[in-house]
Amino acid sequence: MAERRARRERDEEVLVWPDLVFVEFISAVLITVTLTLLSAAISGPLLDKANADCTPNPSKAPWYFLNLQELLLHMHPALAGVVVPTIALILLAAIPYFDRSNEGQGVWFGTRDSVRIALFATVFAFVVTWALIVYDGGKHQVLATKLGLFDKWPDGLKYFANTSAIETAIPWPGWTRDIPYIPFTLELRGQEFHTLDLPNFLYLQALPVLMMVGLPILMLLIVRVWLGRLTKRDAMVGIFSGFMTVFVVLTIAGTAFRGAGMELLFPWDVTLVECL
Repeated sequence: MAERRARRERDEEVLVWPDLVFVEFISAVLITVTLTLLSAAISGPLLDKANADCTPNPSKAPWYFLNLQELLLHMHPALAGVVVPTIALILLAAIPYFDRSNEGQGVWFGTRDSVRIALFATVFAFVVTWALIVYDGGKHQVLATKLGLFDKWPDGLKYFANTSAIETAIPWPGWTRDIPYIPFTLELRGQEFHTLDLPNFLYLQALPVLMMVGLPILMLLIVRVWLGRLTKRDAMVGIFSGFMTVFVVLTIAGTAFRGAGMELLFPWDVTLVECL
């Protein structure tokens, strides 16, 4: 006969009321008061009455979607708007099923190396994400000129001027622009799917996927070599920290660093071009 589990003492339990609900109530009150004070002290950035015949430049999505709008500038729209968000949400939901260890459960940074891994992943993701944004926007050439490294991008390196150079600078043979991959024409939502534009595919789909998959793997390999060990919990801490950093960087870039025509600019150079 199975032994009956001993009853836990009250100090070993955490109840919904009052332990959880009371904390949530205080948090809700503090947030409400803070938002009220901010709304009274800072005027909202309201513009003129909406005009269907005049679209402001830049025209941006709400701030909580600006990370996805930023992604649209760097990869295929279907990839940025549908595939990547869907896979990201699925992977986040799968974390508890992948990491089933009880070590440090319910504790912030409950494992030995979690703090160092989180900090490294945050710095790694921050630097790499900004580097990719600047490089894809071609602004690294401007920075190099200001630093006196060179005044013009070397002709011998034109293939590396930016990511779009994969499609535009390389002399691809004509047949690579029209490669049949199915024996019939498939039409979805008015778009035909029958042939593959290889340069465009590499630029807008293959390269972004390679970056999104390869860079997290590279980060985990660096952590593995650095610490000499890498548990499932450590890997999830690193991946989640990096993901949140990328999320924040993309939101900031789309909010403050995109000017007319979604050009990458410093925040103090961003102006709204209104209709005349």
